[in-house]
Amino acid sequence: MKNRRTLWTATAALAMLGLAVQITSARIDVKVDFDKNFDFKSVRTWTWASPQPGDVKMARTKEDDPEAMRRLAEPIILEAMNAETKRRGLEPASGAPDVVITYYLLLSTTMSAQTMGQFLPAVSGWGLPPFEGATQSLKIMNRGSLVLDISAKDQVIWRGLAQANLKMDADIPKRQKVLREAVRDLLAKFPPR
Repeated sequence: MKNRRTLWTATAALAMLGLAVQITSARIDVKVDFDKNFDFKSVRTWTWASPQPGDVKMARTKEDDPEAMRRLAEPIILEAMNAETKRRGLEPASGAPDVVITYYLLLSTTMSAQTMGQFLPAVSGWGLPPFEGATQSLKIMNRGSLVLDISAKDQVIWRGLAQANLKMDADIPKRQKVLREAVRDLLAKFPPR
């Protein structure tokens, strides 16, 4: 009975640890900058930039196809933007818009590694480290950045940047969810207060 309880506790602890790792691996960092002289209270209508609402830049492999990624990501970004702008009281412009929105999706790969002994001082008292430096931790992740530019009269008045790391094997629904959350988190900071 005691072994079974211990096994169950260990299994539950591992499951919680796995869940915590999954949650933190897609944490979205949001940064916003804006023109402090612009009157954001006057913004009521918006439209997308033309001829295309945005652009995708990729720097992962030589086989990257930004156009294919744009076809996958753009409908999600447009849908999320329509929902979030409506939630903030902004309407799509039927005539001349107050602001024009452009998105940029930047995809790359990031890597971090730790080697045994890397945190020892440069000159140790005994001259040589007691072991050969070997990689002990290696983390390779997809890194995605979504940039939203909001312009008025051909001047960028607000720029938001959302960045997240995704595991290499993250599935399409997970990637779509992170993209929607990035739009939501960015527009939570618009208009600036």
